[in-house]
Amino acid sequence: MKDLRRYLALKYIQYLVLSSSNGVSTLLGLLGSVYTMILLQSAKVSSKSTAVLISSLAQADILVFLSLVSDVVLGSFGAGISPTASALARILLTANAHVSCVLLSCVAFEAYLITFLPSESRPLRTVRNARLISKVIWMLVAAESALFLMDDHLRASSTSAPSRGPLGLLFQLSSAAAALLRSLSYILGILLRIINVYIYYKIFFSMSPR
Repeated sequence: MKDLRRYLALKYIQYLVLSSSNGVSTLLGLLGSVYTMILLQSAKVSSKSTAVLISSLAQADILVFLSLVSDVVLGSFGAGISPTASALARILLTANAHVSCVLLSCVAFEAYLITFLPSESRPLRTVRNARLISKVIWMLVAAESALFLMDDHLRASSTSAPSRGPLGLLFQLSSAAAALLRSLSYILGILLRIINVYIYYKIFFSMSPR
């Protein structure tokens, strides 16, 4: 449907074109996600793997809403909030961006399969597989967010953190793992941008009149 294509275009601009999010794109993204979740409940939208991926993409903006609520709470209570709680809003936004970027790439890859390998890829493009992929993505990002939250908590309490023993080793390992994961996330983000541009470049020219 045209509305779903417009929503995907908005999300691609928000997460894979803009260098950083801003208030306008965030608000438009939230409104688009609410509208899309309502639209996907309609009987006019067939239950296909692409619809499952788009539904999960729209649901990811719940994290943005939770982040905004967290900011309001932090602004209301001020210094009474712990450093760990103050990092929660940022981690929720990071999780939303990572889930959205990977899901958008999955949609792009599926579009590539539909365009160039429609019959060969049909056994793979099932609702069951799309749901499984969405669950795996959410689980991986949830684990990433837990690691970031633990690292921020340990950094906030670094003055009292032990430098030796099991707790000191835990602090060093979590800090190194979080730093490595942040670096990999940045590299992966660049690769996803390149791959998405290539996929839609191929699709566009394959559908252009010769």
